[in-house]
Amino acid sequence: MRLLVLGGIRSGKSEVAEALVAGAGRVRYLATAAEGVGDDGWAARIAAHRTRRPDTWQTEELGTAPDRLAELLTGAKAEDTILVDDLGGWLTALYDGTGDWSDPAAADGPVGALADAVRGCGAGLLVIVGTEVGLTLLPITQAGRTFTDANGRLNQRIAAACDGVAMVVAGEVSWLRGGAAVGHAGGRVAAAEQAPAERVPAAAPPEPFVFEAAGAGSVLSTADSGDTLSFSPGMELPLPDESTAHEATERLLTLGLNGAGLGGLVPVVRFAGGVQGRADPRPFQQPRVLVLRGDRTGGFAAGDSAAAADRRLQEVVEGTATIAMLAATAGASVQAIDCPDAGPAELHDALDDGAVDAALTLGWRLADAAANEGVDLLVLAACGAGSDAAAAAVVAVLTGAEPPALLGRVVDASGFVDDAAWIRKIGAVRDARHRIRDRSREPHVMLSMVGGGDIAVATGVLLGAASRRLPVMIDGPVGVAAGLVARDYGAQTRHWLLMPDHGDNPTVKLAADVLGAAPFLQLRLALGEGATALTALPLVNTALTIAAATPQREAPAPEDADIESEIQRVVADSPTAEMPYVKPSWED
Repeated sequence: MRLLVLGGIRSGKSEVAEALVAGAGRVRYLATAAEGVGDDGWAARIAAHRTRRPDTWQTEELGTAPDRLAELLTGAKAEDTILVDDLGGWLTALYDGTGDWSDPAAADGPVGALADAVRGCGAGLLVIVGTEVGLTLLPITQAGRTFTDANGRLNQRIAAACDGVAMVVAGEVSWLRGGAAVGHAGGRVAAAEQAPAERVPAAAPPEPFVFEAAGAGSVLSTADSGDTLSFSPGMELPLPDESTAHEATERLLTLGLNGAGLGGLVPVVRFAGGVQGRADPRPFQQPRVLVLRGDRTGGFAAGDSAAAADRRLQEVVEGTATIAMLAATAGASVQAIDCPDAGPAELHDALDDGAVDAALTLGWRLADAAANEGVDLLVLAACGAGSDAAAAAVVAVLTGAEPPALLGRVVDASGFVDDAAWIRKIGAVRDARHRIRDRSREPHVMLSMVGGGDIAVATGVLLGAASRRLPVMIDGPVGVAAGLVARDYGAQTRHWLLMPDHGDNPTVKLAADVLGAAPFLQLRLALGEGATALTALPLVNTALTIAAATPQREAPAPEDADIESEIQRVVADSPTAEMPYVKPSWED
């Protein structure tokens, strides 16, 4: 279990963290602060911390070697209990080591490496203390501003890698996420409140709408993807368990339901049975929405703009967008991703090969990180300028459909239909298709020619999700276009896709038919990609709750079965059983 305890100066955060590990007996205490030369006050603080530690704890002073922290966490064993105090000292040592306090982004590389180390840490319990300085006034010095910005980015990345996050104010603990897993719902934690010796190694379900994005401006980008991975057609990916999918469907026939059954929701139970590998699939407890924003220039973006996309993404970050409200209702966390922008595909390729590789890598690692954090369902959403035209171009090239049959009417910000913009979009898609008519349809080339950043990231998400047996809900153009491209990398990906409704979008309808992703609803919502899936998710979970919790019917008593068999025999032997049909006079 990985826990992050945040708090301001003298908030009591260290005492809370120490109480969480106190029941473990032997603790590895990783102290990040360097000795303050000539600073008696700082030396007194360090001495107080040392005095408070039990003799059974093993202290390791990192001081001026902040790089060692990631190495120690990576090498931790399951029997280890580790307390890191604190992230602020680690960040200070990092900047002091370079001597340059001018750039908050300079720490992004080491921060990313530390976040990966936290996420992959094998310790039985890892508690990290972090300093929260974002609630105060903006510092007047350059070094102060750099530390404040970098510290905020650091806290976001580490929080996203942890199973639980607590905030300590005036000694009072408020669990932002995962408090139930450690037995603390909130309030003051005294030293006597020792953590239990046996811990549940699973994160509690998130609070409705926990925004967990990380990186600059609380939005992830390809800068967070790390080393580039390699993708090629013919990937071997797992398939859902067809036997448990069948068993889940058959089990519905044995339930004591007050009615004929689940009707159009039976395919949902079958899908969940396959992806969860159980005949009694359970509701999805930790869904996550990935909101992809990748803009285009040229005719693909006619009737839209990067400024409008900025506004849509900012509303997601602030929690005021429709998608955020629906996520809160469905109990889903939200992550925003800023994908590479694409050039005018009617004139030249939308992305270069390097950008495609980085986008695919980011998508794969987003899915991988989600699986590591206990997410059991992903929902793809998109808000980029021109994404509908790019998706239509992908579908048109891969299926041979005509662009006018794939693109719906363009509606401007004031709610009016913009036919001129629609014509420009159609022309751009046709020109792009004509430009690439003699080139390969290999998936990597498709993403480069017309796909763009958001479709490339979405493709990586689908591939990574399939590799981790993680189902994905799709309902819009970017999702289905990525589904077609991902299918050409690994055909198994389409079996992990659940589509609630195509919303009468012609691009989505055609691509879903090609993918074999039959929708189970007809809501016809037009609230942005991802909204239909989130609207349907509570209904999906309701169906799974009924399927899992409804008792099975009792088998008929032997005497009742004998009576039923006798009735069937008598009816079969009755002279009227084979009487010819006599046509009534009114049928003449």
